[in-house]
Amino acid sequence: MAIPITNALLSTAVALFLFTSALASSDVPFIVTHKKASLNRLKSGAERVLVSIDIYNQGSSTAYDVSLSDETWPQDIFDVVSGNTSKSWERLDAGGIISHSFELEGKEKLLFNGAPALITFRIPTKAALQESYSTPIFPLDVLADRPPEKKFEWVKRLLAKYGSLISVVSIVVLFVYLVATPSKSGAAKGSKKKR
Repeated sequence: MAIPITNALLSTAVALFLFTSALASSDVPFIVTHKKASLNRLKSGAERVLVSIDIYNQGSSTAYDVSLSDETWPQDIFDVVSGNTSKSWERLDAGGIISHSFELEGKEKLLFNGAPALITFRIPTKAALQESYSTPIFPLDVLADRPPEKKFEWVKRLLAKYGSLISVVSIVVLFVYLVATPSKSGAAKGSKKKR
């Protein structure tokens, strides 16, 4: 059962790669946009949402009059603290990247599902503006009740993240120590022969 699913996923990935390669090899811009959001709880109890949007031109020509509009954040739920939810650039060269970020503050407690941001751009060979959408964000649990972090929770996280690396380094150091240090039985035999 797992093999057909794996084959289906593999064939889908290959088809997607070939499709994007064909689009990228033609003489047009190919805009790919990644949107991410993270929550930051302040000591005052307020919670901020940091939104970061990266726009990539994977095509072989320049995109002109690039505009970003992320109006998916309702004003009755979020206040803009810094930056803007929309921005424009004159051009995005082939292989280039543009990054934009802004910060919001949540006003009410809710599980928020944000929609993708809209990117419009112009291609010199076409009269109409072209549209592209960003990736959607994961649901944000704004102002959720979170248990207080325990005193040594950061130690557990470090051990969970780097525990295997620490084990391997310790084993290598122990091995080098054992190889480099002469054994006591060999040292005792050597001292007896000298007498």
